[in-house]
Amino acid sequence: MKYKVIISLVVLVGLAFAQKQTLPEGFVYGNSVIPDIDVELRYYSTNNFVGDTITGYHTNILIVTKPTADALKKVQDELAQQNLCLRIYDAYRPQRAVNHFISWAKDLEDTRQKASFYPNVKKKHLFRDGYIASRSGHSRGSTVDLTIIDANTLEPLDMGSPYDFFGEPSWVAYQNLSDIQKKNRQLLQQVMQKHGFRNYPQEWWHFTLRGEPFPKTYFDFVIE
Repeated sequence: MKYKVIISLVVLVGLAFAQKQTLPEGFVYGNSVIPDIDVELRYYSTNNFVGDTITGYHTNILIVTKPTADALKKVQDELAQQNLCLRIYDAYRPQRAVNHFISWAKDLEDTRQKASFYPNVKKKHLFRDGYIASRSGHSRGSTVDLTIIDANTLEPLDMGSPYDFFGEPSWVAYQNLSDIQKKNRQLLQQVMQKHGFRNYPQEWWHFTLRGEPFPKTYFDFVIE
């Protein structure tokens, strides 16, 4: 029996190791580069605008291109000097997840999450207004959705709107914010841009690595 247990453990370790070798060349698991980064993949939960776990998200783990991980480490190291930390809400996103969003957006009867995520936007206008598209930069592996948290309490800094909120309060240039909210957004924008990322004007949390390695390739491997 003892030997069977040992063999089983060896097999499990071998399988886990093998899984980590299946990433396409140029991709890495984020915690292999940034061990202390906080990861809370919202699409591996029901706390998102769909209200379901999204297709392709099999575990709560960060996957990005290697240059993106290296750049995020620089951001993390700088924030650590202020006793702050990054929290990742989304990073690499399989195309099948985008397809899930498309199917959901076409189902106009499903408005379970409207009050929390898109109270002022009609669901039938999500495509027209650019909130849902047939492809996402996340599928190229160098785009991340994130915020800053207190390293001690793990509480996110107040950015003035929730993550994935569809509407003007999420725009980078939105001005109807408190002084502390403006300060927090400015800190996030400055530290990310300093280390090689460009923002997306309609989402304060969304950044893409400048000079991303796969600018025209959309991947579809699952997150596991």
